[in-house]
Amino acid sequence: MLLDLLLAIAINGSAAPAPRERILFDEGWRFHLGNASDPAKDFGYGTGALWAKTGWGPGAINPAFDDSRWREMDLPHDWVVEEDFLEGGDGDHMSHGYKPVSRIYPETSIGWYRKRFTLPKEDEGKRIKLDFDGVFRDSRVWVNGHPVARCESGYQGFGADISDQVNYGGENTVVVRADASQYEGWFYEGGGIYRHVWLSKLSPVHVPKWGTFVTSQVGKDSATVTGQTEVANESGAKAKVEIKWTVLDPTGKTVAESGQSATLDPWKTNTYSPKFKVAQPKLWDIETPNLYTLVTRVAQGGQNVDEYKTKFGIRTIKFDKDKGFFLNGKRVQIQGMCCHQDHAGVGAALPDRLQYFRIEQLKKMGVNAYRTSHNPPTPELLNACDELGMLVMDETRNLGSGEEVLSQLTTLIRRDRNHPSVFIWSIGNEEPEQTSPRGKRVAETMVRTAHELDPTRLATCAQNSGSDAGLSTIVDVRGFNYFNICNIDNYRKNHPDQFLIGTEEASTVSTRGEYVVDAAKGYLSAYDKHKPGWGALAEEWMQFYMARPWLSGAFVWTGFDYRGEPTPYQWPCINSHFGILDTCGFPKDLFYYY
Repeated sequence: MLLDLLLAIAINGSAAPAPRERILFDEGWRFHLGNASDPAKDFGYGTGALWAKTGWGPGAINPAFDDSRWREMDLPHDWVVEEDFLEGGDGDHMSHGYKPVSRIYPETSIGWYRKRFTLPKEDEGKRIKLDFDGVFRDSRVWVNGHPVARCESGYQGFGADISDQVNYGGENTVVVRADASQYEGWFYEGGGIYRHVWLSKLSPVHVPKWGTFVTSQVGKDSATVTGQTEVANESGAKAKVEIKWTVLDPTGKTVAESGQSATLDPWKTNTYSPKFKVAQPKLWDIETPNLYTLVTRVAQGGQNVDEYKTKFGIRTIKFDKDKGFFLNGKRVQIQGMCCHQDHAGVGAALPDRLQYFRIEQLKKMGVNAYRTSHNPPTPELLNACDELGMLVMDETRNLGSGEEVLSQLTTLIRRDRNHPSVFIWSIGNEEPEQTSPRGKRVAETMVRTAHELDPTRLATCAQNSGSDAGLSTIVDVRGFNYFNICNIDNYRKNHPDQFLIGTEEASTVSTRGEYVVDAAKGYLSAYDKHKPGWGALAEEWMQFYMARPWLSGAFVWTGFDYRGEPTPYQWPCINSHFGILDTCGFPKDLFYYY
């Protein structure tokens, strides 16, 4: 909040509010479980046409529905973490932490959310946007009975322009149905609106969501910063605009400016690319995570109608086939951790501060890189990595080139490409098609898409195979999951010019504070003594990587214990033992070894 105030003063010369309003929409929701197999218990969902007439829908979709007996709550929310653990079920039930969510448990696999809100009459003429950072999963959204959005992915941010559907000067109702009866991963995923929701009020002429992309080239005493900016005219009339860009250094001081006049056709979006010279740039680094801000101001008739702020870092990244990874011209050994997104007590619905706590704990261990295993992260996680100095391997959920899956990759890159912490994209993990001709064709499309959206970063895929077939040579940086099953030396011999990295290593298992194995209680020793067949002890994998400078480093499986994938014990054990920190974030013995 303080930084936003300083930015407003720096641009406008006062603390006057910007014309763009972005309102956190987390408070005042109501929640109730539905039913995946019985429409009568699912508030009539599926009993007929969902919107046979404008603004009408059965049950909870209807704005007039009485939700007074529903539970009141604020978001983010994960309803699955609140359910009891249940023994039995199938293999998926076990891998998801013995929680009753799937087609087998229809009573606890559907979640309904409703929220009422008002808009002043003065908002008429503005564009009203509703944005969800993440809903697990297959979510449908209605506003005043009108369908406005659907998102199959449980990890992809999505939204809708609801300007046509809202009541100005009156009450509005937004309804969300989340269907978690189908899985996306093989680990605990939760269910519900587990990330933030936002309501934005914009001038018809504005910078759209994720509408900027800032890149930089670093010279000896200066950096050239290029700000690719989209400006949309969501109105029926031509718009003459003045666009002004201001670059603020990490202290909020103006260090560069540029401007341009333009005419926007009705319902069109144009892209502009201003360039700036920044003298003596303060580079973003692991030790000094300096962040600049590009402020884009759009004016009509001398009046400021939009301001859009983009944080970015000035830094260089490079891979070398013989020496590994370089940040700002200095070789950096990747000392990474793979992490799932759930945490003790809150499941997948982490408060923002907990995102920072997890990164702070990892940095205390000497970790310098975080792999978002195996899905797009919440935006606040990347903010924490930007601000605290943590490199990120940003991973999409699915390998695929169909429209839906490719849209998930596109959304991931457009959303995250301004984060200086992100140094590489990952297009998948241990995919069944990783060595097939079909997998190769799919990867070619995904890598091409990644390069088109972001020519500044390379792409990898986490592979648990040493084969050079399939997508192995299609990705820019070949990723290996576990050196003792991938024959990395042989691959290096056959492909000496390809960049290489360990995308997953170790998988050692231990229990914090226990030094005697007790299978009956689900305890292991905290010593570095236990590993599954594919894994390696800490000393084993580290010695292998440190002896090979052409490997860029590796990511350990995992930073934290997590729900699901109970290893090596199963019921009544409901979580993994892979973590270097336990599920609450407290260090195990290996924390101090690393």
